[in-house]
Amino acid sequence: MRLNKYIAAAGVCGRRKADELTINGNVKINGAVVTTPGVDIAEGDTVEVNGRAVRPAKNFVYILLNKPKGYITTASDERGRPTVMDLVSGIDARLFPVGRLDADTTGLLIMTNDGDFAQAVAHPKREVHKTYRARVEGVVSNERLAKLRRGVEVEGRVTAPAEVTLSRQSASGAVVDIRIHEGRNRQVRKMFAAVGNKTLDLQRTAIGDIRIGGLKPGHWRKLSKAEIDSLIDNNGE
Repeated sequence: MRLNKYIAAAGVCGRRKADELTINGNVKINGAVVTTPGVDIAEGDTVEVNGRAVRPAKNFVYILLNKPKGYITTASDERGRPTVMDLVSGIDARLFPVGRLDADTTGLLIMTNDGDFAQAVAHPKREVHKTYRARVEGVVSNERLAKLRRGVEVEGRVTAPAEVTLSRQSASGAVVDIRIHEGRNRQVRKMFAAVGNKTLDLQRTAIGDIRIGGLKPGHWRKLSKAEIDSLIDNNGE
C-alpha cells in the first residue's frame, strides 16, 4: 500500500494532505523520516505522523452530528474548550470532522475516519453545496438578497453566486436560507455583514442532499450507504 493511501486509510487526512505532511518531514517509517510520498508500506512497517503511530482503520465509520453552540470543531483544544469529540466519545473509532463549523454555529457536521472520503467531500473543486439558516438583524431587502445571490466582496474576493431565500421578515430581523458551495472561514456571517446585516444565529441544515432533519442538538446518527454515495458522487447539484 502506498504511503499516502496508508495515512488516509488511518483517518489522519486525505491523500493530498498526506503527501504534504511527508514532503515536510512529518512522517516516519520504522523510526526514520521519509520525505518521498510514493513509498510503499510493507506488512509490519510502523508509520508515524507527527510523532504518533497510525494504522489503517479496519472499518470506516461515517456519522452525522448536530453540533450545538459552544463546541469547537477540532480533535482537541489548547484552551480546554469542549470539542465535537466530546459528543462522539462512545464510538470505537478515531473520528475527525469533515470541514469546520465555528463555535457559535450549530447544525450538520459530518465526521469519519476515512481520509479519502473527507477529501472528496471537502475539496473546493467538488463544489458540494452547504445550506444554512441564518437569523439576522434588520431588514433584508430585495436589493440585499440580489447582492448575496450575485456574490459580495469578502476580504478582497467576491463570493460565488449563492441561492438565497427570505423565509421570514419582521421589523427587527429576518430568517434567511442560503446555499453556497465555498467554504471560507465564517463565510456566511461575513456575507451578511457585507450587505449590512449582523448574524445572530446560524445553523447548517444540509450538506448536498443530506439534511439534519429532526436530529436533536448534541446527538448523532450513522450515515446510510445511499447518503455516503450521494456525497462521493456529488457533482455540485
